[in-house]
Amino acid sequence: MLHGLIHVLMIGILCSVSVFGLIPEPADAADVRQVRSGTQLVVGDSNRSYTVELACIEVPPDQQDAAIVWMRQMVPRGTRVNLRPMGQEQGILLARVTSVGRGGQVIDDLGASLLRAGLAIPSISPGAEDCAALSSEVKTSP
Repeated sequence: MLHGLIHVLMIGILCSVSVFGLIPEPADAADVRQVRSGTQLVVGDSNRSYTVELACIEVPPDQQDAAIVWMRQMVPRGTRVNLRPMGQEQGILLARVTSVGRGGQVIDDLGASLLRAGLAIPSISPGAEDCAALSSEVKTSP
């Protein structure tokens, strides 16, 4: 019971602090702590760490190793990222994740980048309209 309450509070805090997706300032971003898979990161701030699954994409099993290498190159430990929470699944936060440059500018959406690299396929996640936007971003980008 207590674990569930803590988890709900954690998700509520992350969702209510939507400045992660709206104000791309370094102070509001989280740091990448670890790449766990082709779609899963551990991110955190000075107080906590959270497991985050990239929303709207899936990495096929035969692309998993290449996606992990790609993710570790694109968002090494300490990289600042913004999160746009879209829900949760089995206690893991589902979010669109964008990397943040030194000046606070958003560099790129990791899910869209994996799709463009041919390492992922689109999937339906909570917030399907946002997933449709991701697919259209990939189709319209050069």
